[in-house]
Amino acid sequence: MTASSTRRTTAMRSRTAAVGAIAVAGALILTGCGDQTKDNSGSSTASTSSAPLADKLPKAIRDAGVIKVGSDIAYAPVEFKDSSGKTVGIDPDLADAMGKQLGVKFEFQNGTFDTLITGLRSKRYDIAMSAMTDTKDRQEGIDSDTGKKVGEGVDFVDYFTAGVSIYTPKGKTQNIKTWADLCGKKIVVQRGTVSEDLAKAESKKCTGGKKIAIESYDNDQQAQTRLRGGGADAGSSDFPVAAYAVKTSGGGKDFELVGEQVEAAPYGIAVGKSSTQLRDALQAALDAIIKNGEYDKVISKWGVEAGAVKTATVNGGK
Repeated sequence: MTASSTRRTTAMRSRTAAVGAIAVAGALILTGCGDQTKDNSGSSTASTSSAPLADKLPKAIRDAGVIKVGSDIAYAPVEFKDSSGKTVGIDPDLADAMGKQLGVKFEFQNGTFDTLITGLRSKRYDIAMSAMTDTKDRQEGIDSDTGKKVGEGVDFVDYFTAGVSIYTPKGKTQNIKTWADLCGKKIVVQRGTVSEDLAKAESKKCTGGKKIAIESYDNDQQAQTRLRGGGADAGSSDFPVAAYAVKTSGGGKDFELVGEQVEAAPYGIAVGKSSTQLRDALQAALDAIIKNGEYDKVISKWGVEAGAVKTATVNGGK
């Protein structure tokens, strides 16, 4: 996503080679929304005394035993609530594995995507982990819509790679295959995401007065509901999310993917610029679970092997 300084984001690059394997991922649990509250179902972890990387954490976090995570917990299969209300998905599973290395619990707190970096700046969260694309604009605190600086920016620890896809009601593609094909049509997207950015950028290119009508929502589920009800011609999300919606919504009868995914880029864990010790601890923990095989277990569990990374990189986004 991306908010004009937050996604899942901006920068027009091909994403064609990102995560093809997820389209055939096995049956996953359906998503659910939450409010701006703590989710105490986060991962349990080893105590700091026995954790191999505990001494890398800032003392305040080590003493608290908790890393507060800002996340839009309505973005299956990356993070979402299962039928019991527990937060599950790729991000919570990776956080759990990293927490065992660091000896702390990652406590996921729900928030709308386009407010996560603001919450990070205000110290509401220690980190943001929410399928957020690592981009130069976010690193530098630039609003991608206006090009103006809106904050000091954040650092990212990159942990996955994903692209963006378009999907339509099943059997009603209207020959939509590319973003240019959306001119004169209506698309639904989540507010503050790369999908919204791409739709705005493409609409400016449309000719003959046939702009793209863009409806933006607080979360991806609301956008899907609008499309499912016939209120738009297409929707767009990060490829893992779009593929999951196509696979699960209506038992696979509601939507279909169209065209190729674009904008291949890394997901990153966002950390405040001043939190360099925490950033480096997270990088060390991610590298540790990549090396010990726990990372691959999580990625395989969710059927997203094609988006796996081989090493933890800081600020690898372009």
